[in-house]
Amino acid sequence: MPRPSKFFRVATEGATTDGRLINRDWLTQMAASYDPAKYGARVNMEHVRGFYPDSTFRAYGDVLALKAEEVDGKMCLFAQVDPTEDLISLVNDQRQKVYTSIEIDHDFADTGAAYLVGLAITDSPASLGTEMLKFCAGATENPLRMRKQKPENSFTAAEETLIELEAESAQTGESFFARIKAMIGKKDAGSAERFASIEQAVEAIAESQRELVEQAGSRQGDDTKLSEQAQEIDGLKQQVQDLKAAFATLEKVPATEPRQPATGSTTAHPTTF
Repeated sequence: MPRPSKFFRVATEGATTDGRLINRDWLTQMAASYDPAKYGARVNMEHVRGFYPDSTFRAYGDVLALKAEEVDGKMCLFAQVDPTEDLISLVNDQRQKVYTSIEIDHDFADTGAAYLVGLAITDSPASLGTEMLKFCAGATENPLRMRKQKPENSFTAAEETLIELEAESAQTGESFFARIKAMIGKKDAGSAERFASIEQAVEAIAESQRELVEQAGSRQGDDTKLSEQAQEIDGLKQQVQDLKAAFATLEKVPATEPRQPATGSTTAHPTTF
């Protein structure tokens, strides 16, 4: 199951596609009042809400939380989403629908406050921005009215975004170490099988550390440090192989010295034990 995304910007005070301006109070109200348990905003394509789960216009995730912060003197709204695998693939892998636009209900449930009721992904920032803004402002009827939950709702100009997932949770880490613990905790296994389990556990840890090092190196660009840490991991794996070879040799050595034949008996057939 996909992890929650990091917060990313979905709106900035200023223009809407309806010829109006986004008031900063709307953004702060949405951030303060948003609650998925009260009304959860879903992620859709081009502000179109499909009826069928296998439609191109199906939901692509859910908005989990909102926060408002000022950037360069303008109030901005940031969202955290729970994306589907399709959304991650569309935005990050296929580079499709890389902009977002929000739908604002200015008087949600007669509260007198603005609320986020939808988040759309789009590839047409101009159509949902300047060009559509001018067209909507001069039109007798808003051409986007059929896509809105309520005619008076606003669509914001699109914001470019990238879906970045949060780091793995502690629960995920706990499950990893539980698996490692299970590998090395086989009490009833023979010595060879037990050592093989320990070997697998150490190699699993080494591989996980390599992935973390590579991710950190790609973010920091420190190729020298990355190379050194990768060599340390390779060294650890080599030590495991050396231990395995040594253990195989030890298994061939008898656990006790062989008993010497009994001597000095006057019987015709000495007995050994």
